Amino acid sequence: MNKTIEKIVSLCKQRGFVYQSSDIYGGFGAVYDYGPLGVELKNNIANAWWKEMTRNHENIVGLDSGILMHPKIWEASGHVGEFHDPLVDCKHCGARYRADELADDIDNTDWENMKCPKCGTTGKMTSPRQFNLMFKTQVGPLEESGSTAYLRPETAQGIYVNYQLVQGSTRMKIPFGIAQIGKAFRNEIIARNFIFRTREFEQMEMQYFTQPGKDDNALIEWKQKRLDFYDDVLGISPEKLRFHQHGDNELAHYAKEAWDIEYNFPFGWSEVEGIHNRTDFDLKNHEEFSGKNLKYFDQENNERYLPYIIETSAGLNRMLLAVLSDSYWEDTENNRTVMKFDPKIAPTKAVICPLVKKDGLPEKARSIIEVLKPHFNVLYDQQGSIGKRYYRQDEAGTPFGITVDHQTIDDGTVTIRYRDTQKQDRYSVENILKIIQDSLL
Repeated sequence: MNKTIEKIVSLCKQRGFVYQSSDIYGGFGAVYDYGPLGVELKNNIANAWWKEMTRNHENIVGLDSGILMHPKIWEASGHVGEFHDPLVDCKHCGARYRADELADDIDNTDWENMKCPKCGTTGKMTSPRQFNLMFKTQVGPLEESGSTAYLRPETAQGIYVNYQLVQGSTRMKIPFGIAQIGKAFRNEIIARNFIFRTREFEQMEMQYFTQPGKDDNALIEWKQKRLDFYDDVLGISPEKLRFHQHGDNELAHYAKEAWDIEYNFPFGWSEVEGIHNRTDFDLKNHEEFSGKNLKYFDQENNERYLPYIIETSAGLNRMLLAVLSDSYWEDTENNRTVMKFDPKIAPTKAVICPLVKKDGLPEKARSIIEVLKPHFNVLYDQQGSIGKRYYRQDEAGTPFGITVDHQTIDDGTVTIRYRDTQKQDRYSVENILKIIQDSLL
């Protein structure tokens, strides 16, 4: 594992961002739990995405579809037949790999003479075999008589099968979008790089329904909107973001055109979000498999058609890891570690510290907490020296440190210390709320 990622993983555990799932039992592979700071950060990112995708657009609405859906949905989508990874094993050490990670041309590779990357043994690799990534389960009182179902491997299909109901109930006209945040599950062969690739994850997807022939322009429009989100809203460095276009050999079976937004993680450039032109593939298949007419009636042009779909699909876990990676800063000059979160998404906005535990300072600090906490997440801290308290909160990414001292009692002012620069200014207690609110705009 990359050294920087190792440091981020360690900080995440110590500060309560992310824990290995089932830690006291030795952990459970590729599943993670989000601690007090992690769940706040994750929710802040998700809420920022939701606001950007729904409240800022008159023609995009939300949905929350079920994790368990009719099994034929996954036949229609191609997941039952197409959602496979090629798997190879080393018969000597038992290491398991995705075949496409070991060789560019899977069909023409001499697997019997390949060297195992883990143990170095030659001639012990199995031939590739297909491995379906969906988790199966049973629905019904008895396993032997129950029907097979799947934990959804993506949230998009829940939007497609509900699109007509949503359109009818909201009277939306094309173009319009449906957004959703929800859990998805994939039985990944190889899960690595912390929370980048996991078996249980959250997707944030928006499916934009548009008239055929206008899909290319819609794709261009959404590419730029989604890229802007990372800089303008999440505060991620633009130089660490780029587009990657899928070549013919990379395109999914449903895609006419596909682009990834990639972030330069400590382990290299990798996808955080995809923007795809799925054409009418999904609706056409669901129309065929369900026997229902899913065409949209365009009153203005007096015609019926299956809309084309522009998909924006982001992994919340990956987006959070990009934020963690981009924010991580070792301030060697001051011997401190800082998570430089944009204040809009920081888990805790301010820490309020009485300089000493007497002389009415704790009570005054508590009164400030009461003013601020209805508006955002704040923290009270009176343990240790003021410098140690500040440095603890630097690691947590808290942008503002507010110190209540004896001058506060005299003139009603406090010291506000800024996380990144460590600069300190005095302000009236009455102005604290506005100062913090202004930083969140």
